[in-house]
Amino acid sequence: MAQSVAVAAPALSARRVLLPLVLAQFICSFAGSNMNVMITPMSEDLNTTVQGIQLAITLFLLVMAALMIPGGKLTDIWGRKRCFRIGLAVYGVGAVISAAAPGLGVLILGNSLLEGIGTALLIPPVYILATMFFSDLASRARAFGSINGAGGVGAAAGPLIGGVIATAITWRAAFLFQAAIIAIIVVLSRRIEDPVAADPDRPFDVTGAVLSAVGLVLIVMGILAADVDLRVTIVAMLIGAAVLALFFWHVRRMEAAGKEPLLRTALFRNRVSNIGLVTQNIQWLVLLGLSFVISVYLQVVRGYNPIETGLVFTAATVGILISSLGAQRFAQRRSQRTLILAGFVVTIIGIFLLMVMVNRQATTVTFLPGLFLVGFGVGLMLTPSVNVVQSSFPEDQQGEISGLSRAVSNLGSSFGTAIAGTILVSGLASPERSYGLAVGVLGIIAIIGFAAALMLPARPAEVVVEPAPA
Repeated sequence: MAQSVAVAAPALSARRVLLPLVLAQFICSFAGSNMNVMITPMSEDLNTTVQGIQLAITLFLLVMAALMIPGGKLTDIWGRKRCFRIGLAVYGVGAVISAAAPGLGVLILGNSLLEGIGTALLIPPVYILATMFFSDLASRARAFGSINGAGGVGAAAGPLIGGVIATAITWRAAFLFQAAIIAIIVVLSRRIEDPVAADPDRPFDVTGAVLSAVGLVLIVMGILAADVDLRVTIVAMLIGAAVLALFFWHVRRMEAAGKEPLLRTALFRNRVSNIGLVTQNIQWLVLLGLSFVISVYLQVVRGYNPIETGLVFTAATVGILISSLGAQRFAQRRSQRTLILAGFVVTIIGIFLLMVMVNRQATTVTFLPGLFLVGFGVGLMLTPSVNVVQSSFPEDQQGEISGLSRAVSNLGSSFGTAIAGTILVSGLASPERSYGLAVGVLGIIAIIGFAAALMLPARPAEVVVEPAPA
C-alpha cells in the first residue's frame, strides 16, 4: 500500500502542474491568431489599415521569437516558477493596455511588446517543467500532447473565439478575456513547486541577447517591407544576416574564453534535434500563415464579419483537437518520424484543396475540407516534433533547448504572417491571384518540411530525464 501511495503522489502533483501549463500555452497561441478575424473593426476603430494590424500581429510573434532564447536562459537564473509568474504579470498588463488602446501605437505597446515579452518569459518554463515532471516517452508524449494540443487549438480556435467576442461585444473584450485567463493561471500556478533550485549567480549574456534579437527583427521587418520597397527588404535582410553572423561569432568567442554564452553551439550539433527544429518552424509557419491569409481574404474580399470568419476556422480547430487528443495513442503505435511525415502529407493535401476549391464564386463550405486536413495534419505532428527536440538533451540543458525550440516555433509563426500576409496584402488589387499565390507559397514550404522530416531516423535515441521530486 505504501508503495502505491508513493507512486500516486508524484502522478497527482504532475497533473496539477500540467493544467496551468496547458492554459498558458493556449492563451499565448490564442493571442497570436485571434486578431486575424478582427482586422476590419480594429483598423476602423484605431484609424489604421490592414497593414497596420498585420504589423502589430507580426511584431507580437516576432518579439516572442526574438526573446524566447533569453527567456529560456532566465529560467535557470530566476527559477522556472518565478520566471513563469513574472511572464504572466507582464502579459496581463499588456492585455489590459491593449483593451484600452486609443490607437495603433498603444496597441503595439500593449500587445506586440508587453504581451510578447510576457510570453517569452512564461513559455520556456512550460516546456521545461513538462520535461522534468514527465520522464518516460509515453507520459511526456501525453504531457506535450496536452500542451501542444492547447497551443494548436488556441491558434485554430483564436479566430472563432475572437470573432464571437468581437461581434457580440467588442474587439477590446478579446483582450480582457486574455487578462481573465491569465488571472486564472496565476491562481493555479501556486501549486507548482520548482523541481530545480534557481541559480542567481549564473551569468547572463546581454550582448548575445541583443545581437540575436536585433538580427531576427531586421530580417522579419525586411520581409514586411517587401510590398513597399524591395530595396529596403534586401538591405534590412542583409544587415539582419550580418548581425546574426556577428552573434554566432560572439558565441564562439565566449566559448573559447570558457564563458557561458546565451546559446551554446553544442545545441546545434545534434542532427536529430536540428531536423526537429526545422519541422517545428514550418508547422507554425504554415498554420499561422494560412490563418492570416484566409482571415484577410474573407474579411476584405468577401466582406465577412468577425464571427463569420471565425466560424470558417472551426474545421481547423476540430482537426487539431482530434489529432491532439490521440497524441499518446499515436506515440505508442507509431514512431515520431512516421507521425511527422504523415502530418505533413495530410497538411499538404489540405493546402492543395484550399487552392483548387476556393474561388470568387466558392461558398463557405469549400474552405472546410482543406482547413480540417491542415488542422489535423499540424496537430498530428506538433507533439512528436517537440518531443524529438526536447528528448534529445539531458535535464541540465532543458532551459537552453526549450528557449531555442520555442524561439524557432514562434519565428515560424512570424515568418508565416509576414511572408504569406505580405504576398496577399500587396496584391489585393487582384485578390484571387494573390490568395492563390500566398497559399501556394505555404504549400511549397510544407513540402520542404516533409523533405526535412524524411531525414529523421526511424527511432531516435531518447535522452532519459530522471523524474523530478514532487
